[in-house]
Amino acid sequence: MAANTHRSQRTYRSRPGPLHATLLAGTVPLFLGAMLSDIAYYRSYQIQWSNFSSWLIAGGLVFCGLAILFALVNLIRATQKKGRPLAYLLLLLAAWVLGFINALEHAKDAWAAMPGGLILSVIVTLLACAATWVGLTNLRSGGAA
Repeated sequence: MAANTHRSQRTYRSRPGPLHATLLAGTVPLFLGAMLSDIAYYRSYQIQWSNFSSWLIAGGLVFCGLAILFALVNLIRATQKKGRPLAYLLLLLAAWVLGFINALEHAKDAWAAMPGGLILSVIVTLLACAATWVGLTNLRSGGAA
């Protein structure tokens, strides 16, 4: 019994709770939608696609920011703060920071947001997918999956 208690104190939460998982998984469709909107804008020159992308990025930033808070609390509670839990937090932070820069890029006037906005949208979407993949798999502080 004592060994089991000791192990549970060392182990990072193996899966996010329901709210954390919902926030984490919500970042992907929002950032993906922004990327698809950017592609549509790049091909059609219809400004509404850029506006739609801006709103999707804003929503993605909210979800990602809240998921970062959950990941930070989980990391603080873990006794070993390295390996996959740290990588997960860093992926989320990178997605949020580049997503914020992408939001600023989309705040530019009309076509000035292209192609930088599209490139940033692709990178942020890939980071959000990677963070979700890492976040929804078994995370353990000892390095084993």
